[in-house]
Amino acid sequence: MEHPGFLTGRSTSRRPPMPERNDLEHMLRAAMLFQQQGRLLQAEQLYHDTLKIDPNNFGSLYYLGLMRAEQGRLDDSVKLFRKALGQDPNSFEAHFNIAIALEGLGRFPDVIAHCEKALAIRPACAEAHFTCANAWKALQHAEKAIAHYEKAIAINSRYAEAHYNLGNTLCSRKRYREAIAAYNKALAITPHYAKALNNRGVALQAVRRSHEALSSYDHALAIQPDYYEAMNNRGVALLDLRRHAEALTAFDQTLEMKRDHPEAWYSRGNALQALHRYPEALTAYHEALAIRPDYVEALNNQGNALLTLRRYDEALANFEKVLLLEPRHPYARTGAARAAAAVCDWERTAKVSGELPKLIEQGEFLDPFTLLAYCGDPALQLRCAQKTLHGLSPVPLPSLCKGHVWRNEKIRIAYLSTDFHQHPTAFLTAQLFEDHDRSRFDVLGFSFGPDDGSSIRGRLASAFDEFYNVTANDDAEAANLLHDLRVDIAVDLNGYTMGARPGILARRPAPIQVSYLVFPATMAADFIDYIIADPVVLPFDHQQFYTEKIVQLPESYQVNDRKRAIAAKAPTREAAGLPERGFVFCCFNNSQKITAPVFDIWMRLLRKIDGSVLWLLLDSDAAKRNLQREAAARKVDPARLVFAPRLKLEHHLARHRLADLFLDTLPYNAHTTASDALWAGLPVLTCLGRSFAGRVAASLLHAAGLPELVTESLEAYEALALQLATDRASLGDLRRRLRENRLICPLFDTDRCRIHIEAAYVEMWELWQRGDRPRSFTVEPHVGGLLKR
Repeated sequence: MEHPGFLTGRSTSRRPPMPERNDLEHMLRAAMLFQQQGRLLQAEQLYHDTLKIDPNNFGSLYYLGLMRAEQGRLDDSVKLFRKALGQDPNSFEAHFNIAIALEGLGRFPDVIAHCEKALAIRPACAEAHFTCANAWKALQHAEKAIAHYEKAIAINSRYAEAHYNLGNTLCSRKRYREAIAAYNKALAITPHYAKALNNRGVALQAVRRSHEALSSYDHALAIQPDYYEAMNNRGVALLDLRRHAEALTAFDQTLEMKRDHPEAWYSRGNALQALHRYPEALTAYHEALAIRPDYVEALNNQGNALLTLRRYDEALANFEKVLLLEPRHPYARTGAARAAAAVCDWERTAKVSGELPKLIEQGEFLDPFTLLAYCGDPALQLRCAQKTLHGLSPVPLPSLCKGHVWRNEKIRIAYLSTDFHQHPTAFLTAQLFEDHDRSRFDVLGFSFGPDDGSSIRGRLASAFDEFYNVTANDDAEAANLLHDLRVDIAVDLNGYTMGARPGILARRPAPIQVSYLVFPATMAADFIDYIIADPVVLPFDHQQFYTEKIVQLPESYQVNDRKRAIAAKAPTREAAGLPERGFVFCCFNNSQKITAPVFDIWMRLLRKIDGSVLWLLLDSDAAKRNLQREAAARKVDPARLVFAPRLKLEHHLARHRLADLFLDTLPYNAHTTASDALWAGLPVLTCLGRSFAGRVAASLLHAAGLPELVTESLEAYEALALQLATDRASLGDLRRRLRENRLICPLFDTDRCRIHIEAAYVEMWELWQRGDRPRSFTVEPHVGGLLKR
């Protein structure tokens, strides 16, 4: 905030400041001359001498008060000005200058009182309105501050500092477009106003004009190269523009100017996270917190980096610190919920579950993806998605598609994903992209995730007719590219999962926009027209919980790559830490899907089946410790929980052969994990849930020809698991059927699924071409082979 200086001219009070005696008048004039010449010791001595003669001399009190103010002795200054005002309460200069001194002391109500008295004497003083506005702003009465800045500007339209401070106050009220106009007026008067350029950049970023913001910061730095705040803000703009490496350089330059700048360390951590350099990001956040231990956002983002590194217990500790400092922090609440689920801390997850409706309604839980592990209520999932979307984009973005209907030579489909690398999504979809009918479709890939140099990344890039890496493009640029390419159908393969960028499709770059495969719930977004599902995962009577229109493929919605290799040789049970003859229950879901009610069932099964074990994925040491403790609490030897380390996919698939039965989770089923088990020949037992995420395994089992492994209650689930574990003949028959049907069942018939998906795209496209609104529909099944019973 800019401030006016003290008024140094002669007081214009109605009472003459000079005494009548000639010697006193000469002494005072000499003191004033010494003060003007900077000979302060001589001036001060003369003022004191005059006050010995006349202790109530207004001029001596006023000018000595002014000297004390200029020396920074503000308390003394205030006392002298008060004495002067005791002699002449109508002195404009005394009221104004005491207001300036009081502002320096932070005594803002007194500032306002004296400014009002000064303005009563001289209403048309821009500087007095300006000072009054500053005090109101300091007291967080923004509207009163704005009114006084506007009065100052009405009196003096070329008052650059008033325009600047008005811009700052408008920013504090999130009136960013008005703030930008105020900064522009300040800059029209004073073009080299570095602070105005910097703060204009902040306002421009707030309204998503990051390119202009970057230009504003560059201009500020050209004027003042050591302006570290502008350099740090430049880095933040570059982060917004997804120019992560350049942003990192800007933060390093900021820290060269000011090593103890916590915001630069924090932003450096954000850039390193964006570059997937998570251990270095942790170090940067640590530096920020060493300077400012209560830096909430640094604590929160350090927690996010720890989550990515699977250091869940440390992440949980971070999020709890945030919530102590800011109890209603929505992202920390969500992060803590995710970490607690990942380490199977069921005391915490039970508490979160009980609070979810209230937390979501209050906007304190804003991650629809994390919610899936806690809640199978589709109505609550819808509400969470609505709140999340509003938090991401409270104001609708302008649409690139204006209703114009075009007709390409072939239907142009673009798949958008952050997971075009070694990721389950990539392993499911690669063959679909390869096998799309090129006589009818152009198939484009848009990647905004890491290029890990893996073979699957190379395969995916080759599978598309055109492959665009838009990682370094911001959402607007990526959307413009989609629109310029005249994409007919944009298919979102992320939803609200990690790395998602809904801001791309929020700009409506394509006339038809679809959610598919990865996010098993509604996005609650008016810019997503359809969700591709099937009759099991998403019956039409669930439409009330979805803003998207439901498109049902005839068998399973989930496409699979039948080229997924399984290593020829599986390890021995002994090598995997499993009993040679005991029954092996298996669940390779991530630990966050394991809930206490399901675990209770698993432990009862282990107690009933002698020699049996439960084979789980080693997700983290913290989860392992907690699960072992929970097993012991249920009177099961923790050694009967066997933990499998992560392996490359082909070897992971091969070791499924060592297990006897895969036990699914609820409310969030196995998805790709269930397909992996079935592809490897391992039967999966599931319980049908209430929402999409809890019905996927049922869909897969129907499509694999094993509907009898779908139960409709946890009691039935437990009974069937016990039956299969004690009836090897029945289980063997299931394994045989799975093995024989593996290459002909709809689940693993990639071409059959591809035909159904293409039929869905054609129906969507034809509706658009006719000018019809999106509607729900069912795709008719393609005639194919028969399953063996």
